[in-house]
Amino acid sequence: MTQDRTLERALARAVPPPPFVAPDDLVDVAYATADSPIGPVLLVATPRGLVRIGFPSEDHQAMLEDVGARISPRVLEAPRRLDEVRRQLDEYFEGRRHDFTTPLDWSLSSGFRQRVLKAIAAIPFGEVRTYREMATVAGNAAAVRAAGSACGSNPIPLVVPCHRVLRTGGGLGGYGGGLDLKRRLLTLEGVLSPE
Repeated sequence: MTQDRTLERALARAVPPPPFVAPDDLVDVAYATADSPIGPVLLVATPRGLVRIGFPSEDHQAMLEDVGARISPRVLEAPRRLDEVRRQLDEYFEGRRHDFTTPLDWSLSSGFRQRVLKAIAAIPFGEVRTYREMATVAGNAAAVRAAGSACGSNPIPLVVPCHRVLRTGGGLGGYGGGLDLKRRLLTLEGVLSPE
């Protein structure tokens, strides 16, 4: 009998512990990578909502470090918490979703910049606006460059569709994911004709 207990204890020590899964109350910031037609996209969320999206061309590790410094150092990979966002992005890229319903956390922007981004979030699928229109809606019609800067530093691209903002006169302007991606998204939405 003593031998059996000794063997049981030895086996119990030999079995590795189950992997650590952080309880939701230990995660201030959850992140996951989502496969998409444009490549792997970084998704970051807080309990309030989606706070950051990173394009495939961007440094995802640097983004996570920035979020950790600005929001909370408790940043953990938690793909399950981002399943709904991934599903909505899949539907968008398949042409089946025109509006994102995921909650947003605006804590990485403030002031005029945040007002511009909230105005951009209201641009309907398949429509475009100009930087000047966004500056006007945000409360300062003369701040066209600042509106462009807000677009360029948009922490939640795709869901906050800064690709729908163009130069006055119809020029594409810039885009954090590159102009090819901006054209591709505008084509997906029917704004541009396929070439």
